[in-house]
Formats: sequence, C-alpha cells, structure tokens
Amino acid sequence: MKSFAIIGLSSFGHYLAKELSHRGHHILAIDIDEEKIDKVRGFVERAVIADAGDKETLEGLGLAELDGVIVSMGEKIDASILVTLFLRELKVKKIIAKAITNDHGRILDIIGATQVVFPERDEAMRLAHTLESEYYLHAINLTEGISIIEIAPPKPFVAKSLGELDLRNRYGVTVLLVKEWIPEKVVLIPTADWVIKDSDTLVLLGKDEDLDRIKEIS
Repeated sequence: MKSFAIIGLSSFGHYLAKELSHRGHHILAIDIDEEKIDKVRGFVERAVIADAGDKETLEGLGLAELDGVIVSMGEKIDASILVTLFLRELKVKKIIAKAITNDHGRILDIIGATQVVFPERDEAMRLAHTLESEYYLHAINLTEGISIIEIAPPKPFVAKSLGELDLRNRYGVTVLLVKEWIPEKVVLIPTADWVIKDSDTLVLLGKDEDLDRIKEIS
C-alpha cells in the first residue's frame, strides 16, 4: 500500500482521505481547522492541525518520504500556489494539486505540480454528458478537446459488427474496449467482427466534437 498526505480537508480532501484510507493506504491529513481534523481522525492513520503555509512546518512532517501529496486548497488560490511551491522545494515525489480556474491550474503546473486536477469542472462535464444523452454512462476528459466516454450502445448499433459500423472512419472515434455483461467479461480493443449486443457497454476514445456526434444518434 502507498502513503499520501492530503493538505486541506475541503469536501474533496475529506472524501479523498476517506476513500484512500478505506482502500488500505496510509493517509496523513493536514489542515489548520481543528474541526475538520476531528472529522477525519476516525479513518486516517494520522491527522495533524498545522499551517501548511509555513515551510518549516511542512518540512517537519517528512512529506518527501511519502508516495505523494495532494493539495486540496483550491478555494484558497494563493495558499495552494504557495504550498505547491514549498512541496516542490522540499522535493516531494508527486504533487497533485486541486485547481479552480484554468489560470490557477496553469500556475500550479508551472511551479511544479506533477498533476493538476479540476474536480468540480470534471464532475460538471461528466454530468452534462449524461444529461444530454440517454446512452452516456461516464466520461473522462484526457486533455483539452479529447475524452474517453463509456456508453450504452445506441439502438442503431445493436446487432451490428464493429466492422459494419466503421466508427473510426464514420465518426473519428476508437473503440477501446467492450464490457460484456452476459457473460461478464472485458474485451480490450475488440476486432471488427465483434457484434454489439444491447447489454454491452462501449468505451470510446475521440475528440469531444466527434463523440458529441455519437450522442446525437437515436
């Protein structure tokens, strides 16, 4: 199992600490708010009331020895930038920083965040996808304009082979895998002779504009 520190116990930080703990990872929770620390003491390995904006305090926590540190202080933009900079100077192996705006994210990236995440934006995008189409089940934004989506097969796809549908040439999307529920198995990079069933789930990769064409199919 791995060891992580989570700095900032906003809703995102709180639930991330809880989920990682339940998965068996060693979690150090850090926040200046005693009440927030008290709420996670029951499930994290260690919880510390500390001002992460103080570099000496961070240095004393031994964060460089952990597998990674998550900075969940997105609502406090100046503070999250400062903490990310300190973590970089302390040679933390992996720094995952929560961002609120694109500009905030760019700054975090420039000063040394290993990965920048936008939880609210990404969740809003996933919800928008599912609300727009009855077929959408899940969506992951890989980079600007490119996503992976998980969909139930549109009715015109059912009982047709991937070769017949020719999704790459007709829509510009690639079928990464098919989740088959009857019988239950996962088929990675299915061949052209794969015939789609209404019980299958398709995982597609492509540009957002091309994936949007799929959701318009009825």
